[in-house]
Amino acid sequence: MKTSQKTDDRDTGDNLTSPVMSAFKVFQQELDTKHDKHERLVKLSRDITIESKRTIFLLHRVTSVPDVEEVLTEADLKLDGVRLNIRMIAEELRGEDLNQFHRAFTPGIQEYVEAVSFHHFIRHRTLISLEEINTKLVFIKEPEDTPEGQQPMGTPQVLTFQVTPTDYLLGVADLTGELMRMCISSVGNGDMDTPFQVSMFLRQIHDGFSYIGNTGPYEVSKKLHTLRQSLSKVEDACYTLKVRGSEIPKHMLADVFSSRTAMMDQDEGVA
Repeated sequence: MKTSQKTDDRDTGDNLTSPVMSAFKVFQQELDTKHDKHERLVKLSRDITIESKRTIFLLHRVTSVPDVEEVLTEADLKLDGVRLNIRMIAEELRGEDLNQFHRAFTPGIQEYVEAVSFHHFIRHRTLISLEEINTKLVFIKEPEDTPEGQQPMGTPQVLTFQVTPTDYLLGVADLTGELMRMCISSVGNGDMDTPFQVSMFLRQIHDGFSYIGNTGPYEVSKKLHTLRQSLSKVEDACYTLKVRGSEIPKHMLADVFSSRTAMMDQDEGVA
């Protein structure tokens, strides 16, 4: 009995030091490290999503405030804070394969694209390009702190984060919903020009997405239906303004559009 127990203990000790067990120990450490990095990226993505949504809510105030530039400046500061989180993602991904972790942070990046493109449209009435977005995602990492009186160790490092074309397209597709809401809000505040500007802009985006069609990523083709809904609602608002704008008091236009939008949503749900 004792001999058998000693043999088992010896076998266990041999197994712990065997090449196979050592290899699996290495695999375990690699998987744990990858899992921890994935969780950190998911958390950063959530923080980016939250701050980007707050920026979008802030930007919707432009339809009801006298000083639009003040709102845009405040939104700039919020977007700078979002980019700090994107910088942390860039640090996490340094030396890593982006495709392994893309699903962890893509929701936040799409929300950031939506916020920054909404901000750009309000200021310039154009669509921000992918190159312009990526230009602002280049960061300088300074050398580590050194004792006073000594020269800094090392040289500054450049960190870059590149938004993928798919994330860019998905963010732009989500932008159309925010533009539709801004269109309805602007009418309620007596702005009769914005709906027609938004309508023309959405038609151009719709034409671009239609050109991509089913040849692009699956997620992009799924967004096309939502884009068409937003365009339809904006065009309906423009039609009402053009045909019945003189009949309906300005302070009642927003209520009319809201009720028509609700009816369209119900019809789409039944269909």
